[in-house]
Amino acid sequence: MSPKQGTKEDLIFYVDKPDDLTWDIEVDVLVIGGGGCGLVAALAAAQKEAQVFLVEKEKAAGGNTSLSQAMVPAAGTSFQREAGIKDSVDLMTEDILNKNKHGSDPELTRHVAQESSKLVEWLSDSLGIRLELVTEFLYPGHSQYRIHANRTKKGAHLVNELLHAAGSSGGVDIAYNAPARKLVATRQDGAVLGAEVEIEGVGKNLARAKKVILALNGFGANRDMLAKYIPEMKDAYYFGHEGNTGEGILWGQALGAALDCMGAYQAHGSVAHPHGTLLTWVTISLGGYQVNLDGKRFVNEYHGYSEHALDVLAQKEGVAIAIFDEKIYQTILGYEDFQQCIRMGAVRKFESMQELAASFRLPVEETVATHKTFLEAAQGKVKDPLGRSEFGKPLETPLYGVKVTGALFHTQGGLRVNKRAQVIRKDGLAIPNLYAGGGTATGFSGKAGPDGYLSANGLLSALVLGKIAGEEAARAALAGT
Repeated sequence: MSPKQGTKEDLIFYVDKPDDLTWDIEVDVLVIGGGGCGLVAALAAAQKEAQVFLVEKEKAAGGNTSLSQAMVPAAGTSFQREAGIKDSVDLMTEDILNKNKHGSDPELTRHVAQESSKLVEWLSDSLGIRLELVTEFLYPGHSQYRIHANRTKKGAHLVNELLHAAGSSGGVDIAYNAPARKLVATRQDGAVLGAEVEIEGVGKNLARAKKVILALNGFGANRDMLAKYIPEMKDAYYFGHEGNTGEGILWGQALGAALDCMGAYQAHGSVAHPHGTLLTWVTISLGGYQVNLDGKRFVNEYHGYSEHALDVLAQKEGVAIAIFDEKIYQTILGYEDFQQCIRMGAVRKFESMQELAASFRLPVEETVATHKTFLEAAQGKVKDPLGRSEFGKPLETPLYGVKVTGALFHTQGGLRVNKRAQVIRKDGLAIPNLYAGGGTATGFSGKAGPDGYLSANGLLSALVLGKIAGEEAARAALAGT
């Protein structure tokens, strides 16, 4: 059940004399949330020799990270240098700000871009997580090849590797089926002291921590918050984790935290329908396209998969047909999400466009004419009527088709944080002892809507801010500041 905005006492357990409380658990750093952000935060804090307790309300770790393609953007990495790719923090920052129309904090944006390469090298060198630079395609909005991912392009595998690292660290304890119900804070100044945690089989526990990190995701599964902040997506298909119910944001708000960019979100215009599996956008990046049920293209597909969701949802029945060819099929065959599409029967193969149109009940003549015009534009014979200039190699038969729809993936607004990942109040001061990252913190996708989302910015916020939060919280906890 989604949490609702209640009184402060519904969200915060206020105390007048902390030393009079009986604490069940006492640690240096308490991490709430076991997705990519929480696991990275816990590992980073443990490496600084802090004692870490991570609580996850679900029966397993992962959250939205487990549903992702494990893609992390980073500038200036050794992977780029080995591939001969010249990139910089300034260029990455510029790409993010251009995409979100300068809607994110420029200093924080640059800081996260600067820390991105440190994250990637740390994952690889310190945790032994094997990453690769993705060079098969350039996602819209990125001016350089800077996406790093594991071999399978599967977030669940990244989560498993992070869990393995946590198990080997010796400094991280994890409790599952252990939702945090309230934060514990002093009534006088709102300093966070820990949390009330309900651990399965044990009951309610008061966990005291010198520092608390909110590593939950956003509010994509909270229909009340969606109706308030992102009404256009409140009834859309939600592709994210059902545990993303927004309590981290509500707790911070109750303590006076500033909220920002609450109308921003990441969507996707290529979810196989009705199968509910992700058809990778690489089908478009490598030269594919989409038509509606009238057999017509309806927008320049290359503008970005997030904003494209609204374009698809605006079509008849809220669906489109993604069209690509054998060379694209073979290129993405190693993507596990695509393999799942194949296993579920979402991907159909045809020897001609006429066959494809008939199978999806599209008007044949119109669909064939659309395909002909698209091929001529891809071949440079005519100017694309919708303004597309990136095509890859022209499509050849056999062709593949997948019915797709638009979906909400995750929200991008949240608590305002500074360069140390501390949660900031409306007056600009940090809430004592409280840090945030991932979907709980404000992302880098602009003020509102889906079009400010730059590919892979979700894990950029989750993992980079998670690492910053873990290191800063541990450092402050051990120093007693």
